Amino acid sequence: KQVEMECPNWLELPRDITINILQRLSTVDIVTRACFVCPLWWNICKDPFMWCTIHMIDDDISPTDLLKICRHAIERSCGRLQEIDIENFGTDDLLNYITENHLRCLRLAYCSEITDEGLIDAANKLPLLEELDIRFSNTTKDSLEVIGRSCPFLKSLNYCIGYDSDNKWYDEAFSFIKMMPQLRHLEICSDMLTTDGLLAILDGCPLFLNLLTWNLVIV
Repeated sequence: KQVEMECPNWLELPRDITINILQRLSTVDIVTRACFVCPLWWNICKDPFMWCTIHMIDDDISPTDLLKICRHAIERSCGRLQEIDIENFGTDDLLNYITENHLRCLRLAYCSEITDEGLIDAANKLPLLEELDIRFSNTTKDSLEVIGRSCPFLKSLNYCIGYDSDNKWYDEAFSFIKMMPQLRHLEICSDMLTTDGLLAILDGCPLFLNLLTWNLVIV
């Protein structure tokens, strides 16, 4: 006779395991769905420590709604936000709101409405930043130089300016490297890097471990 298998009762899971499961969901899923499943999940989702990391990646939601959800998630963190990942939306105003927290990791991808001025203002407010990832944005080397001066603890920098950008990685663009003694990882997507620029990277970072390049020609 076949023994019927009982379905596990998710409410009986230890709280720390439930938190671990919920944290594997996207921020959009937590805000719009998971927190409404049951009173237990609702209470867990109100815990500020649930929002130390925010991943805002969802192509099925309008940028306007993503901005609202992102602000809501940041509010839930109560100042404990340490890592945030934003893709396909984002503004200078949102970036300024994010920097009210002691961020250690900031990732921005395809955020065309974030300007050089917005990123420069944010960098000046993020002295504890350790990881920065900027991909396919409208920012230039000017903001990177400010990041070099303002974020002395930066350990990882990923920077891709986009294939249709007019920016060039000339030697002076790497002057900020000398002010990043903690830098260990650098990933760049660019169409030009001079030998002097490469040497500036190697000479300016005593703890440097790896350099990844895309679409690169060294001249």
